[in-house]
Amino acid sequence: MNFLENIIEVKKQEVEELKRKFSLSSFKDFEFYLQKPLSFSSSLQKDKSIAVIAEIKKASPSKGILKEDFNHLEIAKSYFKNRVDAISILTDEKFFQGNINYLKDIAEIKTAPLLRKDFIISEIQIHEAKAFGADAILLICETLEKSAIAELTFCTKEIGLEVLLELHSEKQIEKIDQNVNIIIGVNNRNLESFEVSLATSINLRKYFNEDVIFISESGIATQKDILELKQINTNAILIGEHLMKQNNIDSAINELQKWCKYEN
Repeated sequence: MNFLENIIEVKKQEVEELKRKFSLSSFKDFEFYLQKPLSFSSSLQKDKSIAVIAEIKKASPSKGILKEDFNHLEIAKSYFKNRVDAISILTDEKFFQGNINYLKDIAEIKTAPLLRKDFIISEIQIHEAKAFGADAILLICETLEKSAIAELTFCTKEIGLEVLLELHSEKQIEKIDQNVNIIIGVNNRNLESFEVSLATSINLRKYFNEDVIFISESGIATQKDILELKQINTNAILIGEHLMKQNNIDSAINELQKWCKYEN
């Protein structure tokens, strides 16, 4: 069993536990479930800059703890203060030391859309995401059949959220309906080997229409990286590890935003 298969087995157990705790209708009693979500897609469509999705990520399976003095709310406040375009929040506990309550806490103060980043395999996780304040959710092609992507995308849109559909290789292209899934993320990290290469985004860009919102994820840390992504018409970057390792997150975001601007 590889790493991804191991995660999905754990997620199946977590989904069963979630179903024991909640019914879908019970989430309607949550404050955020009734609120109108912020537009994730609109925040990523900028004329003069690549949009920045800043991630809140305490740890990773390959690197361990990324930020010793981790405080999700303080990090979120820095992100909001510096006007990032969206925030990605890791909610997986076992492998990334995240928590669904991080999402809820940050939703209380949000001024930009929030993406729930987790391994979502069931509708109940999507309803939970909305109840805890998400505006969008992540679906991962490698963990889902084509029919499941369609079903979970429909469920997400039906309750007013948006989907970031992520892939890691061209083998997953045939699962994607670009008329339905218009926000596409390419993860430059191979979830089986953990190797990271920006070439993954560069090689996969040609498979997607120009009107798709194209996001490059993972392994982005330098101005050179951003320049390469500009050349393939990248709409947004999702960046976490680089920011988590900074002593001064404010200055790191400001530098990143300058790199992302297109010259006049």
